[in-house]
Amino acid sequence: MSNTVTKSKGLGKSGRERVGYWVRTVIILALALICAIPLWYVVINTFKTSKDMMAHPLALPEGAWQFGNYVTAFQNLPLVQAFGNTLYVTILGVAFQVFIGSLAAYGMIIRNSRFTAVIGAILMIAFVIPAQATLIPLYRMEAQTGLVNTLTGLVVLYLGGSVFCYFLIVGYMRKLPFELVEAARIDGAGPFRIYWTIILPLIRPILTTVVVFQTLSTWNDFMNPNVFLSSGDKKTIVLQVYNAVGEFSTDWTTFMTITVISLIPVVVFFVFCQKWIVAGLAAGAVKG
Repeated sequence: MSNTVTKSKGLGKSGRERVGYWVRTVIILALALICAIPLWYVVINTFKTSKDMMAHPLALPEGAWQFGNYVTAFQNLPLVQAFGNTLYVTILGVAFQVFIGSLAAYGMIIRNSRFTAVIGAILMIAFVIPAQATLIPLYRMEAQTGLVNTLTGLVVLYLGGSVFCYFLIVGYMRKLPFELVEAARIDGAGPFRIYWTIILPLIRPILTTVVVFQTLSTWNDFMNPNVFLSSGDKKTIVLQVYNAVGEFSTDWTTFMTITVISLIPVVVFFVFCQKWIVAGLAAGAVKG
């Protein structure tokens, strides 16, 4: 009798687990579908005429697929140059942000004192100030140094993201085994050599996460390029999407085509880095 009760309880628990699994699966699939609808709407309408898009916005093209929309987008707008500008500011901006942020975190951990505590508090205050509140002072400073309407000036602006990198890295860095640092000091290694050969390999998981976050943020940034860039030959890809709204105010298929073109590099980058993100999270989970 007791064996029968035990088996029935076991079956009941297993049944509840299966029900819970399917409920979670259905909820996740429903949420994924809801998130995919806007993307589907944009992508599928790049292969339609304007008339077909207005009549059937979510359906497949009724006639021939309009691949010429992509050709038209490249012919009407300097997208290749915009991609080059965006790559320039993104690569340099993210590289300097991560380098400065990791160096700052390293300095805060190595030299733990009242001075570094005050600097950390100042960085915290700077981090919570809205970016919009600093636009006018930043514009005046860049105008005085001749950096307005230059890609280099935009890279300098993105260095403010080093504060975000610092806060992500410093928390991870506090958990490192600093006995290795002390051993390197005894062996005669200098501060920068310790940072480059010991600290950076140990914080590779968080560095990967920071690079992904800052790359997506910099590539998709609209506010700073719109305020600080005015020449057409210096515009980023996001600004070209914005320009298409005014230039092609009635041609929504062209606008959506340019939007998809601007999203392709970001999607490819994220898919490529996904395995590194997962590997980094796994390494961080078993660290120490």
